Amino acid sequence: MSDPTPLDAELQKARRAPALRDIVIPPCPELLARLQLLAAQPEPDVQELERIASADVAMSAALMRLANSPLHGLPKPVHTMGQALTVIGLQPAVQLLTGFLTRHALQVRSPLLGHFWDTSNRRALACEHIARQLYTMDPGLGYSFGLFCHVGIPVMMQGVKGYSGTLTEALARKDRSFVATENANHRTDHAVVGAIVARTWHLPPLVAHAIRLHHDFTCLSDARIDADVRHLVAMALVADHLLHQHEDPSSLREWAQWGAECLAHLQVGEAEVEHWIDQLHPVFEAHAL
Repeated sequence: MSDPTPLDAELQKARRAPALRDIVIPPCPELLARLQLLAAQPEPDVQELERIASADVAMSAALMRLANSPLHGLPKPVHTMGQALTVIGLQPAVQLLTGFLTRHALQVRSPLLGHFWDTSNRRALACEHIARQLYTMDPGLGYSFGLFCHVGIPVMMQGVKGYSGTLTEALARKDRSFVATENANHRTDHAVVGAIVARTWHLPPLVAHAIRLHHDFTCLSDARIDADVRHLVAMALVADHLLHQHEDPSSLREWAQWGAECLAHLQVGEAEVEHWIDQLHPVFEAHAL
């Protein structure tokens, strides 16, 4: 067996710490594991994708709703799963199903997180869009990172005593960062827990590493860190800015502090970001879960 990577070594140590010892990381859902195997094939089996999509009525309905949304502008609606998959396309269908299965595997039962998965889905779509505009990034990698970026929050909500109060405090405080409040109260944070989920669910190592660092913008200038990981971290803040402009165009604290540096890192101008906001609006509406 090869030695663990520095990230894996850090996560193994964190897993043994008192703060995380009692947290239960749900196993990757069986359907999602099948979907991951399917997506990894050079020529994915469309019939297998149809079987996975048809395994849950609500999941099938979500695909049909997307296929028949104004985003695709069909002259008449589709009525079968095969037709819906043809309209949507393989990769977008895999992404929608991934989001659906993740949402139902990690149930959120707190009013504080009422829109958590809607926001996560939009963040994933935004990261995918940004990756496509950059040309050098894999859009699928961007989507996976965006979807799982904050996945540590619902896991901590379920498994860490007092985390609900911490979440309220972290959202309200202006004198320190979100993760600083988490660490002050629990000696860990959602970036660490999210990276553990990513590794447990066998997401790409780049995604797990970026989740671990997604609030540490000092990493952007650290050449020891994989360039794609740093790109993902910068993309996450740009995506959050895009979401914020769509949902609540007030100031975003991290954007005010690090936005310019993230744009410079990605070599993107503010005018281009404004254009992305307009492009993504219909996409966000079509993919509403």
